[in-house]
Amino acid sequence: MKSKTTKFAALIILSIGLMSFSILKEMAVDVKKSTITWKGYKVTGEHEGQITLDSGVLIFDGQTLTGGKFIMDMSSISTTDLQGESAGKLDGHLKSADFFGVEKHPTAKFEITKVVASGNTYKVTGDLTIKDITNPITFDMTINGNTAVAQLKIDRAKYNVKYGSGSFFDDLGDRTIYDEFDLNVKLVF
Repeated sequence: MKSKTTKFAALIILSIGLMSFSILKEMAVDVKKSTITWKGYKVTGEHEGQITLDSGVLIFDGQTLTGGKFIMDMSSISTTDLQGESAGKLDGHLKSADFFGVEKHPTAKFEITKVVASGNTYKVTGDLTIKDITNPITFDMTINGNTAVAQLKIDRAKYNVKYGSGSFFDDLGDRTIYDEFDLNVKLVF
């Protein structure tokens, strides 16, 4: 009788273990179909452009997002609201040490550390690294089918991006560039 009870208990423990066992799957992000657009604001207007995603993966437990990692190619940062020489000048400035310093810091990274699901909308928290400086950030992400969409507000001052920032310089007047900029992300996987 004792061996039947022991076997039955072992079977129950094994069954519970198998029920709680989850299979994580990594879904590679299609970098050619995915887009990252940025918009920066200054006292006298705004500019917008694109950044290319170098690589990315979303991690799911069944149908639920649980993690992910992404690398952005900062050398690809470009302006889309200007043309010709004006666009080239701003692109060069954004890549310079005054802004993102892409020669020393060619990539920016984001790694998800926590996800709270509510249907197909997720509260995502992760570590964003720009210019080798890492800070946590939280934002909402919506997933429909094989597409994830998020809108982030980034405080560039936290990443030592100083040019035109009132956080670093006084008396900039109408040359002030606001610290927060937008990243609109569309990931196709």
